[in-house]
Amino acid sequence: MPDSGNIFDFSTSPELRKKLQLNSIIKTYLSGQTIVQENSHIRSIPLVAKGAVKVIRTEEDGREILLYYIKPGETCIMSFLGGIHRETSKVKAEVEEDAEIFFLPIDKVTEFIKEYPEWLDYIFKLYHKRFEELLEVINAVAFKKVDERLMLLLQKKVELTGQKLISITHEQLANELGTARVVVSRLLKQLEEDGIVRLGRNKIEMV
Repeated sequence: MPDSGNIFDFSTSPELRKKLQLNSIIKTYLSGQTIVQENSHIRSIPLVAKGAVKVIRTEEDGREILLYYIKPGETCIMSFLGGIHRETSKVKAEVEEDAEIFFLPIDKVTEFIKEYPEWLDYIFKLYHKRFEELLEVINAVAFKKVDERLMLLLQKKVELTGQKLISITHEQLANELGTARVVVSRLLKQLEEDGIVRLGRNKIEMV
């Protein structure tokens, strides 16, 4: 199995880590590909070994908003909850950066909860982290201006990839922020005039 499986740090239980590798289906994805659609049935949960995945919520009018990122060593807690309760997905998961993902069947997810305390602890810690991230989203939407939210999002993308050059369109940024493209384009132009970013075709470079 790939060494990337070691990213799931269950150092106190090498048996659990081995079982994760043996029972998972491993797939690779390119940036922009969707791994979970809204309203789809959840038969396995994704564990990200390499790259990054963004989790998005879409409203009935088509507007989207970014909820959080799944980084290496993490899973989608929304998929986990939906899967164990036999519900359809309430979110969409899309690859942000080329990724390698382990898909663990739901029956194994629940089996490991009963057998390995480390697995349950892992789920609880991620649940806590996602809850805090969702509170940040609510706080930003309720209390921060769009220009502040845009800067925070750009900074988060730089932290995620470790690169100052971000490949993204104004439309994609607007979707992740839940606002209009024209608003994002205007704000980015102002940031460029202020010397904070450099704009290119479908690219933004943080200065």
